[in-house]
Amino acid sequence: MSIHYRSADEIEKLRRANQVVAAALDRLRAILRPGLTTIELDREAEAVICGMGARPSFKGYRGFPNTLCVAVNSQVVHGIPDKTVLREGDIIGLDVGAELEGYYGDAAVTLPVGAVSDAAARLLRVTREALHKGIERVSPGGRLSDISHAIQTHAEAHGYSVVTAYVGHGIGSSPHEDPQVPNFGPPGRGPRLREGMVLAIEPMVNEGSSEVELLDDQWTVRTKDRRLSAHFEHSVAVTAAGPDILSAPGGGE
Repeated sequence: MSIHYRSADEIEKLRRANQVVAAALDRLRAILRPGLTTIELDREAEAVICGMGARPSFKGYRGFPNTLCVAVNSQVVHGIPDKTVLREGDIIGLDVGAELEGYYGDAAVTLPVGAVSDAAARLLRVTREALHKGIERVSPGGRLSDISHAIQTHAEAHGYSVVTAYVGHGIGSSPHEDPQVPNFGPPGRGPRLREGMVLAIEPMVNEGSSEVELLDDQWTVRTKDRRLSAHFEHSVAVTAAGPDILSAPGGGE
């Protein structure tokens, strides 16, 4: 395992890349409504990213064709934007990546399309909370799996399951770096958290079983039982003062 520890200057470059991502997500949040297609959202995200002088980092990555990864309802991650029309009551995961001056940003949200069921709203709330429970464990001297355990514990306490087939990751001058950041496992394991580590923490939480399947397009991941799934992600730097959320709107928190 080769973990990079980023300087203060590098973390500011990562913050700038992540603020491009935050701006794209803000734009998508503002325009999201029933009747839009996922490809329209993709074009909006690309316009924001390119308009800020950055590059969509998912586009072309291992052959992925688009700027956004989308995930509607029972889809978990990595869906390809297309002519699918969003309907009232859907939920949609929006995962955005950008590269700016050699550094990468990555964040995701799952949003309601119009009015959604109480069950869907609860899944979104708990998954967002699970992300922040994980982020709260980002502190020098802690262990990587403290993050994982906090996410799993929160999700399962509300009757949900966490996806184990896909995990978070380090991020920096590559979109995916060591270490992997699982959303499950016992605390007190894995590498020690040290200042300068930057982690993309991204719980994927299912309403039903944790089992998932890959669709024929070789990208889209869906829950095997077809129940709902939610995905939230932030890129977070480990600092002496605790977690610095580089992809939070407004420059970090």
